[in-house]
Parts: sequence; structure tokens; C-alpha cells
Amino acid sequence: MANRVEPGLIPALFEELQSERFVTVSTVDYETNGPNVSAISWILAKDEQTLLFAVDQLSRIVKNIKDNPLVVVNLIANESTYSIAGKAGVSLESLSGVPLKLALIQLAIHEVRDVMFYGSKISTEPAYEKTYDKTAADRLDRQVIEAMKKA
Repeated sequence: MANRVEPGLIPALFEELQSERFVTVSTVDYETNGPNVSAISWILAKDEQTLLFAVDQLSRIVKNIKDNPLVVVNLIANESTYSIAGKAGVSLESLSGVPLKLALIQLAIHEVRDVMFYGSKISTEPAYEKTYDKTAADRLDRQVIEAMKKA
């Protein structure tokens, strides 16, 4: 997909977004009107035109989206880097079935742009580890993703 713009997720990206993974979310800060970037992992592609992600109800992401719905999700996958842009809104103020107070955000995709610099590819995707109880983290991750799928 190098140097191309698509109106939605290509199949490879849709598949990559069927489970928890590291992405960054860029919003317009409600106080400064400048960029705000956050890292999240609870994200799911509902279909080729829609992303769902869960964040703490008190997250700055929620406040920013309520003030300005323009959002970009940055995804490193498929040997490249993608900018997934669209308009977001709070779909659920409180995601049921999880022990944390999470809001569910829905992003209507406007465009998917391959933003990798020319003549290169990603050789190793970002990896992360949970730094708290692995069993509890795995259980929570499953609960959140299942609740997002049901929403």
C-alpha cells in the first residue's frame, strides 16, 4: 500500500486490528488546540470503516474528542506505518462487563494513509510487556476486548 490512500482498512490491517495491540491516538487538545498523542492497546476493527477503542473515562482523549472529533490512529503493521484518520465520538460512557471505568470510543474512518518514508519498511514491530500481574492483565485484556465486541 506504499504511498497510497485508501477509504478504509485493507484486509491485512483489518486482521491486525482483531486483537489488542500497541497504537498511538492523536487528538486535538481541548485546552491548547495543539496536538495530543497517547499510546493505547485496547483497539478493535469493527469493520473496514470503523475502529473501536477503550480508554479510561477520565482520559484526556475523551475530553479532547468531545471538543473536537478529529482523530488519527497511528498503526505500525504490515511492514509499514499507517495513519488512520476520521471522526470519533464516545459510543458508550461506560463499557459494561469490565471492572474498570472505561469509555468506548468509535472512530468512523475517513482515510487510511501509508505514511512510511520512501524506500523503507518496518523490520520489527513495537512490542510491549505488562508490568503488573500477568494473569490479571491477561484476564482484564480478554474482558475488555470481549466487551468491545459485544458493544
